[in-house]
Amino acid sequence: MAHPQLLHTVLDAVDVRREAEFWRDLLGLVYRPGDEMSDGPGTVDDLDWLVLTDAGGRRVLAFQQVAEQARTTWPSQEVPMQLHLDLTVPSTEELAAQHDRALALGATLLLDRTDDEDEPLYVLADPEGHPFCIFVA
Repeated sequence: MAHPQLLHTVLDAVDVRREAEFWRDLLGLVYRPGDEMSDGPGTVDDLDWLVLTDAGGRRVLAFQQVAEQARTTWPSQEVPMQLHLDLTVPSTEELAAQHDRALALGATLLLDRTDDEDEPLYVLADPEGHPFCIFVA
């Protein structure tokens, strides 16, 4: 019997375009054909479902419009994390550079654990509040 295959990870977002743009810029992804940003006079970007792919066209992340969502309160469990993405970089220098890039793109810092010699990492939240980690692997 064949196993199901993971198509992509879907993140809920109040502002799907802002969320997709954050992850597109951070990870160097591209829009699935038809999901690119509308541009030009009088155009309206009313898409409520966007998909990002890698350069080869493999789906990576999708974004689904929601009316509202509570941001995680992690590390408090009042509103738990429920899911987070782990990203890796090859060196502590790249870790620092990607931390700065993420902040410039709109992320917020939740935890700085770069002083941990065994596993230096940052826990950040994307513009919609979804946590993600960047660590050296």
